[in-house]
Amino acid sequence: MNAMDFPSLETLYRDELLENVIPFWLEKSQDRDYGGYFTCLDRKGDVFDTDKFIWLQGRQVWMFSVLYNNVATKPEWLECALRGGEFLRKHGHDGNLNWYFSLTREGLPLIEPYNIFSYTFASMAFGQLSKAAGNTEYADIARSTFDMVLSRSSNPKGKWDKSHPGTRSLKNFALPMILCNLALEIEHLLDREFLMKTINTCIHEVMDVFYRPELGLVVENLTTDNQLSDSFEGRLLNPGHAIEAMWFIMDLGERTENRPLIEKAVEIALRTAEYGWDEKYGGIFYFLDRKGYPPQQLEWDQKLWWVHMETLVAMLKGYQLTGSPGCLEWFERVHRYTWDHFRDNDYPEWFGYLNRQGEVLLPLKGGKWKGCFHVPRGLYKCWNILGTLR
Repeated sequence: MNAMDFPSLETLYRDELLENVIPFWLEKSQDRDYGGYFTCLDRKGDVFDTDKFIWLQGRQVWMFSVLYNNVATKPEWLECALRGGEFLRKHGHDGNLNWYFSLTREGLPLIEPYNIFSYTFASMAFGQLSKAAGNTEYADIARSTFDMVLSRSSNPKGKWDKSHPGTRSLKNFALPMILCNLALEIEHLLDREFLMKTINTCIHEVMDVFYRPELGLVVENLTTDNQLSDSFEGRLLNPGHAIEAMWFIMDLGERTENRPLIEKAVEIALRTAEYGWDEKYGGIFYFLDRKGYPPQQLEWDQKLWWVHMETLVAMLKGYQLTGSPGCLEWFERVHRYTWDHFRDNDYPEWFGYLNRQGEVLLPLKGGKWKGCFHVPRGLYKCWNILGTLR
């Protein structure tokens, strides 16, 4: 691939976002009777379940707010973002910003606020929506929810933690990873000193704690004293998580003008892609065991949409920031696999779940975990990066 390809790739990613994926969610997902969004959508976009999941409600609010703030001030984009934002404001929490996991269509709580990521995506959503709508209440919700996330960061599940205390206490990579991104997402709402302290803590956790130089890889779980654990959870690798985290770290490296940090993140992303790639069938494995044992997750060898979208962003950003030929080679490889296997050539939006061989496992376009986020965010990020490479 050479630089002459970048303009056509830029057009490809832009058009896919604005002419295929975003119109799908605008048309198919909005609940015009009760507010919020349907996310359980079949291949054609018909609703097959009406439950509403806080992660996906918040992510869609964020996506449409970002488009309104950064691409074009289209009234229908703001209206869509507000439809989700107002639904979340009224129904998404218990009155004290403890965010539920899921709701009925009408907004009645189904699952209690056990999941810290309901909080992170709510904060992310209201941070961007406050910009789009110019609404100080939304900004307050974003700030207050972010404070709650930080206050729970050492014990994210709180009273809902199912593990017995003291026997094998583990901490998980996902929260410090998400905080790397969330801190920049709501930077405009935070005191600068507080922001930089938070950023430095996140960088330390990801790059000095969960990244293990003795493995050359990022692990998903560690003991609370930062040691490797020889257990199912302790051996678990999630290549997509690690690669996604590395583009978050690249963003923080840019923000703090830390060139060595960017280069280290690129190196880890490349090594993780190499480790996680399925040499037999192509694509990146969902889960792996760092010792090569059988993972406990039965879906370990599936190929998931978000893993590949995040890898596209990471490799393109790595190339943009460092000129790494390896990043460009990996971008080309993953681009080819992703567009060949996840894009639906007959109906809008993309498939999410493939088997190891790359065949469609579930024909849904949205569900309990897949919503208006990784595909459009990935397309949006790649489009913007490609625009700088012309």
